[in-house]
Amino acid sequence: MTEIDAHILIVDDDERIRGLLQKFLMRNGFLVSTARDAAHARRVLQGLDFDLIVLDVMMPGEDGVTLTRELRKTSQTPVLLLTAKGETEDRIAGLEAGADDYLAKPFEPKELLLRINAILRRLPEAEPADLTPKVLRLGDIRYDIDRGEMWLGNAPVRLTATESQLMRIFSAAPGEPISRARLVEELGRSGAGADGGQAQDRAVDVQITRLRRKIESDPRQPRYLQTVRGAGYMLAPD
Repeated sequence: MTEIDAHILIVDDDERIRGLLQKFLMRNGFLVSTARDAAHARRVLQGLDFDLIVLDVMMPGEDGVTLTRELRKTSQTPVLLLTAKGETEDRIAGLEAGADDYLAKPFEPKELLLRINAILRRLPEAEPADLTPKVLRLGDIRYDIDRGEMWLGNAPVRLTATESQLMRIFSAAPGEPISRARLVEELGRSGAGADGGQAQDRAVDVQITRLRRKIESDPRQPRYLQTVRGAGYMLAPD
């Protein structure tokens, strides 16, 4: 995580400190929001996600240690506590509540920046989003990849074992040509094939023709299950 994409929440009852910290951190590339006390912070946290919370301990009403302890029941967002107290027992109380770090006032802004960056570097990298579609659309046809089910509107489309296997093969690589040889191999491995026998080139062509009748409005001019000259067949969903 880098400074430029990290969103920080500053919670402090001192308006001057809130403003100074917000300006300083924004100059260093952070997106910064503020809250004046624990109740305000709770409202902000209901609507926004943050990468780190800088939280003052000594606030009227609910203090920072108590808020940290409550946040840890539902959130793992890192917390850096700020306090005028620097005694060992106070640091221990904050860390036991679930804080990731503890900085005593007064402090140098550069030290706060270094501690924030150190916490963010320890965060695990977010898993890349799974961009693989779960449902393929072929005109009015929907194919649920996970379930292996095909639908026309609200009506299920019955697929034979071989047709189901073909759809699984094609849906795993939409937009990519798949050779007859690979289809023969895959169908043979699954035990699917025309009349339960060994899948051969001609048998694959026959199965493709049958599948087209179920997914194409004009099987003679296929739009979704295309023949790629010299390469095989390709599923081209919308």
